[in-house]
Amino acid sequence: MPVNLKRIYDEADQTDGVRVLVDRVWPRGLSKEDAQLNHWFKEIGPSNDLRKWFGHDPDKYEEFKQKYKQELEEGDQQEALQKLKDLTKEHDKNLTLLFSAKDKEHNQARVLKEILDRQ
Repeated sequence: MPVNLKRIYDEADQTDGVRVLVDRVWPRGLSKEDAQLNHWFKEIGPSNDLRKWFGHDPDKYEEFKQKYKQELEEGDQQEALQKLKDLTKEHDKNLTLLFSAKDKEHNQARVLKEILDRQ
């Protein structure tokens, strides 16, 4: 199943397929109805400490990526990652990972997409 990335604030589209929010914190100023989610895997988001350290600083992205992947392999996020992997196998339509960060290139959804694309 193709995995796409999209900001949660962008308009939902039929081509999104299964819409999964991968932020630990609910996006500001957005109602759950407007989000049009199929799933919210808040447990898969980076730990609060890692998220705050990173602060979406592009200069820290490579190190963030390594630390986040380590959390996904060893931390509480491991079970949520497996659920996300299973979800990609269950559906024959697109999967869209939704995130709230303004930076579309340096965020946890991009890291998750890399992992899912490799399976």
